[in-house]
Amino acid sequence: MLGAIAFSLCKWGLIVFVLSGYEYFLVFLIICSLIPVLALTLASFLRPNREGAARRTTYESGMEPIGAAWIQFNIRYYMFALVFVIFDVETVFLYPWAVAFNQLGLLAFIEALIFIAILVVGLVYAWRKGALEWS
Repeated sequence: MLGAIAFSLCKWGLIVFVLSGYEYFLVFLIICSLIPVLALTLASFLRPNREGAARRTTYESGMEPIGAAWIQFNIRYYMFALVFVIFDVETVFLYPWAVAFNQLGLLAFIEALIFIAILVVGLVYAWRKGALEWS
């Protein structure tokens, strides 16, 4: 279906790059992009539109808020979050490598070892700087 559209566009002088076999992925991508837009649009039409002073107040657990909303957090929370994200991303990159380990060969194994070594250097650096100490 999409191949016929791309062919007809090429007849008119437009250059279209179409990868065969990805038609279902394109349809899936379009549907996944439209669902949030349609949901938010439908919700904006269906929601009640009641403005008032009570609606503009901050609501926290049914109690009136005490103090300002801007609180300065300790930098250690951010450091723990960054270290967690680094090692979480490591597992995301290593999982496909582990699944295809038998087909990749020795070069991919060496590349994975270099990748892990770079992350270990980052862990040692964070550890020596005290980023992993909570107290």
